[in-house]
Amino acid sequence: MTVHFIGAGPGAADLITVRGQALIASSPVCLYAGSLVPAELLAGCPAGARIVDTAKLSLDEIVAELVDAHAAGHDVARLHSGDPSVFSAVAEQMRRLDAAGVPYDITPGVPAFAAAAASLRRELTVPAVGQTVILTRTWAQATPMPPGEDLDTLGRSGATIVLHLAVQRIDAVVAELLPRYGADCPVAVVARASRDDELILRGALADIAGQVHEAGVKRTAVVIVGRVLTAGDFPDSHLYSADRCRA
Repeated sequence: MTVHFIGAGPGAADLITVRGQALIASSPVCLYAGSLVPAELLAGCPAGARIVDTAKLSLDEIVAELVDAHAAGHDVARLHSGDPSVFSAVAEQMRRLDAAGVPYDITPGVPAFAAAAASLRRELTVPAVGQTVILTRTWAQATPMPPGEDLDTLGRSGATIVLHLAVQRIDAVVAELLPRYGADCPVAVVARASRDDELILRGALADIAGQVHEAGVKRTAVVIVGRVLTAGDFPDSHLYSADRCRA
C-alpha cells in the first residue's frame, strides 16, 4: 500500500489536480485536515471508505492510522490544505513513515498564496518592481522561527513578503515591517481564498491592521506585503519582447 499525501488546494473543491481526485477515489482510507479541506472532496471517496478527521488528533495518532492502514494493505489518501511543500506538517509524518517502513508519495496542490494572488488579480513577480517572493510565517503559538528568519531581517531585502499563519498578529507584523517598507507600502489580506466566503482587504501598512480588526479576520488568511500589489508603470517582460522573438 501507499500513503498518498495530497495537496487539497486552498478551499474551493475544484482546485485540486486530476491526479489528486483519482487517488481519493481509489483509496479505501482517507485522512483529512478538518475544516480546511472542503467536504465535497470527501464525497469522492469510495463507498465504505474509512474517513478520519485529523483536526483533533495528535501526530502520533495520525501516524498510527497510517501504519494501521499499511498493515491492512490499504492505500491512504492523506489530504492537506494547500500544497504539501509549505506549512503542511508533512515532513514529520514522512519521517515517522520512513522509520516504520511505510511507503508514501506526494501529489502537489494549489497553495493558498497562489489562490490569494489570483483573487487579487496580481502577479507577485513584476519586472523592475519585485522579482523575489519570501514565503514565511510568524512565531506566535507555533514552532519558534529559526535564527535570521524574523521579519525585520527578512524585510531588509525589500522583497514581496507573503505571510501565512500571521493575521492574528497583524499589529506586530505591521510594527516589524514598517521600518523596512514604509507606511505607504501596499498590503493585501485574503481570507479563505477561493471559497464562497472569501474576503479581500486592501490597504497599506498604515491602515491594514485596523481593517483586519474591523473585519474580524483571525485565521485562514494570507497577508501579502509589497509594491507589486499596486505596480502599474513597469517595463514589459523580456520573455515576449520583439528582440527575443527575433533572436
